[in-house]
Amino acid sequence: MHMSDALLSPIVGGAFWIISGTLIGYSAKKIIEENDHAKTPLMGVMGAFIFAAQMINFSIPGTGSSGHLGGGLLLAALLGPYRAFITLSSVLIIQSLFFGDGGLLALGCNMFNLAYFPAFLAYPLIFRKIIGNNPSQQRLAAGSISAAIAGLLMGAFSVVIETVLSGISELPFGSFMLFMMPIHLAIGIVEGLVTWAVLSFVAKTDPALLPSNQNAARPRAAILGVLTIAALLTGGVLSWFASSSPDGLEWSISRTSGSEELLNRGEPIHELLGSIQEKTAFLPDYSFKTADATSPSGDSPVNPAATVSGLAGSFSVLIMAGLAGLILAKKRTRGNH
Repeated sequence: MHMSDALLSPIVGGAFWIISGTLIGYSAKKIIEENDHAKTPLMGVMGAFIFAAQMINFSIPGTGSSGHLGGGLLLAALLGPYRAFITLSSVLIIQSLFFGDGGLLALGCNMFNLAYFPAFLAYPLIFRKIIGNNPSQQRLAAGSISAAIAGLLMGAFSVVIETVLSGISELPFGSFMLFMMPIHLAIGIVEGLVTWAVLSFVAKTDPALLPSNQNAARPRAAILGVLTIAALLTGGVLSWFASSSPDGLEWSISRTSGSEELLNRGEPIHELLGSIQEKTAFLPDYSFKTADATSPSGDSPVNPAATVSGLAGSFSVLIMAGLAGLILAKKRTRGNH
């Protein structure tokens, strides 16, 4: 559900840059006030895992579409909403700058759609209410699936509103909604199941990380190691098997307008940001810039471009999100002296 710049007017894109930037500042302020940095190491590791997981598009049977993990709810469940928002924002920044996944003008919208709704609405109002203070497997399942679906549907609805406000006549409100909501309902179910699976693993290996635990604990080295290995395997190997079908947003645009991608309208800001992104994206669309290098040889699924993209992106997010957590921890430490 990564929006491109062509879906937005400069005014709407700029407004959501301000909104998402404000949310990042607010989240940073709340993290500093919490004075609890036990989960700081987990920010980088989970950010790397979500980056890798988002590379895996899974097919939606009977639609010709695909989806991928958003990750906002899982991050909120393990990190809390404020660290989740900053961590997922780090993922989206790396994707946009280095891989051309999501436009630069659209970056604020993508942060809002993918991070705000699961972290600040679905997590506290649905997930936490369902799992309670002593979550069973049944409660974890119900909370994960319900909150994931809600977060995805709110994000999908927000995409529709943003395109309408931008005056994108090719995507009329009613028709666009008709395709966006059902396909993201299906994607939300899968996201909920994956979130439940990961949280069930955490409940068995390091239950102190679950949000029902009132005394936040530093994650064990073992859980950090497992998640790091999972990120490397997912981004470096499993990404070879990702579906090539258009994702839910592209599929909805195609069904509504007849084209998977809309062309930029030639406005100066679109041209400027597009040229900047061309320079910064060293692996555009998770591929080498020389087209011949992206094709696996013979019938082998091995895709070296996907491996390099998965490893480089995961490492970049680990550094960026991890540094963000460390900087906020040091700010609190200096403020106490």
